[in-house]
Amino acid sequence: MKKIVLAYSGGLDTSIILRWLQENYKAEVIAYTSDIGQEINRKKIITNAKRLGVKNIIIEDLKNVFVKDYVFPMIRAHAVYEGVYLLGTSIARPLIAKRQIAIAKKFKAYAVSHGATGKGNDQVRFELGYAFFGGKKIKIIAPWREWKLQSRADLIKYAKKNNIPIPKDKKGAPPFSIDDNIFHTSTEGKVLENPKNSAPEFIFQRTISPEKAPNKKTKVKITFKNSDPIAINGKRLRPDKLLDKLNILAGKNAIGRVDLVENRFIGIKSRGVYETPGGTLLYAAHRAIESVTLDKKTVHDKERVMPEYAELVYNGYWFSKKRIKLQKIIDKKRNQVSGEIVLCLYKGNITILSRKTKNKAYSMKKVSFEENKTFNKKKVEKFIKFHSKQLNKS
Repeated sequence: MKKIVLAYSGGLDTSIILRWLQENYKAEVIAYTSDIGQEINRKKIITNAKRLGVKNIIIEDLKNVFVKDYVFPMIRAHAVYEGVYLLGTSIARPLIAKRQIAIAKKFKAYAVSHGATGKGNDQVRFELGYAFFGGKKIKIIAPWREWKLQSRADLIKYAKKNNIPIPKDKKGAPPFSIDDNIFHTSTEGKVLENPKNSAPEFIFQRTISPEKAPNKKTKVKITFKNSDPIAINGKRLRPDKLLDKLNILAGKNAIGRVDLVENRFIGIKSRGVYETPGGTLLYAAHRAIESVTLDKKTVHDKERVMPEYAELVYNGYWFSKKRIKLQKIIDKKRNQVSGEIVLCLYKGNITILSRKTKNKAYSMKKVSFEENKTFNKKKVEKFIKFHSKQLNKS
């Protein structure tokens, strides 16, 4: 019998897709779940898949790999899409797609499938990953672009017909569309679709409001080595545990909320609310440690390539030669980026309290207002005259 590997969450949509694949492709479906730090109910996934006749149910713990090999390189790039979005959903899809193809090859499946809708970015991100690792040998099935189910009511009707459990919050009005992983949570749909509506407080899952945040400041020390964080408050932690710790600290202090209208890759504008608590701390701390460890040219070269890098990640080009080339520019002097940053967290705000490094890029002698002989001020006059002549050049 032909086999299809489905990216399966155990929820309503992917359960409907699972049954639809069995019905329309007459194939054995392998349910595959990547645990990248989302709220995951293993028992529910296994129970729902078995109820639909699935024999092979695979759940992989990829949290540490995800943070170490995907999140950290992106943080080193300071990648922010359209000035706001920290790319939490975008960065997760390449890893899932890569592992899905690996599972397909292991079980000799002829196709892979996902639950991304026909209007979103994720269909592109998944399928670019599939194409990169599977080539033309493995078929891609995108149910939302194929089936005749057009609405939430159609899905509910199909679920009832096939005895698929329907969560109570999904009866009637469409639910919020939520995606989460260890790095972020995104919420879209319902009242958020109209940009004039404020985001209701109850949708936030990992951050509290500034009004409810503690009246006491929280200090946190982040240690970097070779441009990656390795310890919190002096305690060494592996990447996923480190991010977990920062998520808790930042979330309690109302840090990491973003409400934006973004330009999707496929040309539609969409409004979403994102929570990236620990990631927001890492971005601030990493910029701070680079400010005292890297030279001006390296810092500015990174700034110039960042928007392109961010767009490549957003569009699903993580495995592209172009993104890898930009990563090399970003990581050129990462061996110089080591030290400690102390941050103060207070009611949604981040203040840098201290920067400490053995790197000699920052010279107190040169910058001091006290008289010293390490900086030739006479050269400044020639410097200014040279640049004065550049003003009228095109």
